[in-house]
Formats: sequence, C-alpha cells, structure tokens
Amino acid sequence: MMIDALLTPSEMAEADRAAAAAGHAGLALMRAAGGAVARAVRRRFRPCRVLVLAGPGNNGGDGYVAARLLEQAGWPVAVAPLAAPRPGTDAAMVAAEWRGPVVPLDATEIGRAGLVIDALFGAGLARPLAPDLASLLRGVAAPLVAVDVPSGLDGATGQPLGGFAPQAALTVTFFRQKPGHLLLPGRALCGTVELAQIGLPESVLPGIGPRAFRNGPGLWALPRRDAGSHKFSLGHVTLLAGAEMPGAARLAAGAARRAGAGLVTVAAPDAATAALFRAGEPGLLVTEAPPAALLEDTRRNAWLLGPGLPAGPEALAVLRQVVRAGRAVVADGGALTAAAGNPGALHGTAVLTPHAGEFARVFGPPGADRLAAARAAAARTGAVTVLKGADSIIAAPDGRVAINDHAPPALATAGSGDVLAGLVAGLLAQGMAPFEAACAAVWLHGEAAFRALGGAPPQAPLVAEALLPEIGASIAARLSF
Repeated sequence: MMIDALLTPSEMAEADRAAAAAGHAGLALMRAAGGAVARAVRRRFRPCRVLVLAGPGNNGGDGYVAARLLEQAGWPVAVAPLAAPRPGTDAAMVAAEWRGPVVPLDATEIGRAGLVIDALFGAGLARPLAPDLASLLRGVAAPLVAVDVPSGLDGATGQPLGGFAPQAALTVTFFRQKPGHLLLPGRALCGTVELAQIGLPESVLPGIGPRAFRNGPGLWALPRRDAGSHKFSLGHVTLLAGAEMPGAARLAAGAARRAGAGLVTVAAPDAATAALFRAGEPGLLVTEAPPAALLEDTRRNAWLLGPGLPAGPEALAVLRQVVRAGRAVVADGGALTAAAGNPGALHGTAVLTPHAGEFARVFGPPGADRLAAARAAAARTGAVTVLKGADSIIAAPDGRVAINDHAPPALATAGSGDVLAGLVAGLLAQGMAPFEAACAAVWLHGEAAFRALGGAPPQAPLVAEALLPEIGASIAARLSF
C-alpha cells in the first residue's frame, strides 16, 4: 500500500528543481497544474462568473492557465492581477496567453464574482498578507478555490501567517500534500483538498527523503496470528491502576485486550480496588503484587503507566524501575503529569501520549509549529511522542512524523485517551515497533469511533465505552487486506 508522504514547501521546491534537472519543463508543469484547477472547478461547480486573483509568481501562472481553460469551456472569466509576472518567467509566458478581461483587484470585482480562484500565493509564502490584501480576501462571499493553499496559510505548519488566511471551499494542490493541508486550522481553511498529479516524476522523492507522512495503513502492518500463536507469544501488558479513577484503567485494559495482547494484567494498589477490577471483564487478570515482583516475570513485556494513576514521585519511581528493566513503557495521564517540567524523567520510555495540556506541562507550550515541538520532544526523551488532538501528531526520535486526520470530533470525550493508550500498549506487546504501534493505534482509535457512530454525524456525542466493541472489527477489516 502506498505511503502518503507529505512535502514541506521547501521540499516541494526541491522536487520542482529535481524535476527540471531531469528534463521536466516548468512550463509544462504549470500548464498541467492550471489544467487540474480548471477541471476541478468544472467538476464541482456550475458555470458562473469567475474571478481569478493572480499573483506574480508560479501560483499566479497556474491561475492564468486555469482562467484560459475555463473561458475556452464557455465560463465568463476575468483575471485580477496583484502584480505582473517577472519578464521571462513561465508565469509571464502563460499570462501573455490570456486574452480575456483584466480587471482591478478590488472589492467591487470580488463582489461581482460567483466564484473566486485564489492564485495569489502558494504554500511557500513566508510573511503575512499585506493588510489591504487581507481585507479584500476577508470580503470574499462567493465560494473560493485555492491553488495549492489559501493565500497566507503556512504550508509547513497549517497556521495562517499573521493570523489570517481565507476560507476555501476547495483547494487543489499538486504531486504531494503538505503538512499544512492536514494540520489545524489549515485543514479546515482548505475545505475539500484535491491532489492532482501534474507530471512530476516519483523518482524525485528518494533524493528528498520525506520525513513527514499522512497517517494510514501504508505506514504500518498489524500483527497477524498464525497456527503457532498462543497467549504468551502475543505479549503481556501490565497496567498500573490507581484507586481514585479505576474507570480509566478499565478502559485502557479493555483496549489492550481487544488490540490483541495475549494477556493483560491490572496491578491494583489495594484489595478494595482489586476487588472492583475482578468484578469486571472475566478475561482481565488482576493482581495486588508490587511492580518489583511483577517485573520478575520477563514475559511482561509492555507496561502502561498513567490512566487513572495518581501523579507523584511514586509514579516516576515505578516508571524508572520498569525502564531500567528493559520493558516497553507507554506513559500517559498521571505518569506524564508527574514529569511536569522534567522531561528527562521520561527518557527511555517507548511511547508518550500527551494531550496539549500535558505536553505543555512537561515540555512547555508547543507554539505555532506543533510538528517541530513534537519532534523536539521525541528527540529529547527518545520516546515516540503522540501529541493528541483532532490532528494528532506522532513523532519519532529519528525525525519521522505522521499526521492523523482519520478521527471524528466525537472522540473529544473523557476516557478516549485511555482507550488510545491501551491500544498502543496492546500493539507494543505483540512486537510492533513504537512508531508503527503508535501510528496504528491512533488510526484504529479513529476508525473505531467512526464505526461506533454508525453513520451519525462525526460531531455526534460518543462515550469512550462505545469504542471498545469496535476495535476488533477495525483490526479485522485491516487484516483482510
């Protein structure tokens, strides 16, 4: 299955240069890009008055090509240039081929349009839009089609430069998507994203060596049972529970079992809490033995510390003990809170699963470039770091990063993160590498939510318990490929 590589604006520029060096003319690529925009417009909209806002660079050149092709198809089109292309460039050549109306870039012309094509600036823009231009784009009432990205959107981070980029109904981009197409708020501002292939050869990718990917099954393969599999060969997850929030541990343990771990044990802090867990699912193992005693069993290969675990020095002491024993540790909830301001305490863990608040407590606020922040956290701790959210980022210590857009807003509910942590631990126990296990868990988490919604809107309410019955079906669907 194809891996969906994401290219930053600088990497996309490198791809263009490599394609040119291999004999792929920039003019031909520009004509193909403009053609892709025109076709996308014709597929998705009815003929109407179109205004193309054309910048002076290659983005504007794509717009001139789209304008000419739409006019040839019978659409009423006008071009409003921000500035003329530099003489001798590919953009200047295609601009010279435009014989239709050229109008001022002003509010009157924008107000007359039934459709606006934003071909002002692409994803490589490094500065905020000029205030007067931003004001004009704020006044666009008609549907807006963005070429590459809505002007003013940082293609690397998904953040509007200077705080503003226009809302697009459709964005047409080329060759590979950029991180900004998936990261919020960029993902929302882009509207529907259509990826067009315009003749850039796949052969340029190895030289670029992309390190960012769209999370999906192409990045990972789930463990498969065979005739010789047994419960001990499928790993043993040990989960430390607290007395105050036993529900979190129950959700995490249920997810680990349904992820396929051969055995899952909850280590309870006292007899009363242990009795509560023993009254739950019959397949769940429960113990009151201390961590030191449990670590004597080397088959306990994956440990989950955090869901419902009180934050404090005891949590970090156990974490260090398990890490020193060479076991794979997933740190969540209480274990992360216990490491507030002390990320070095998490060194040696396999996977961290912080939400934005926990991330800020441990590492400091992520800032506008959340990809860079997640990468830095992973490099600092040596642990795969899952910065959870509607656009979860999974970062590996070696610089690889995956962005997940396969998750409904319904996952914004208490206990959802406990289910995710259990999924990660269950996959680690079966031998998946930390980065692949985290990516798979995040994707399956979203898939289980979509299945639990049963066709309801993705914003519909959902409780975390509803995810558990759908995990097995989500995994089975992937294993059938």
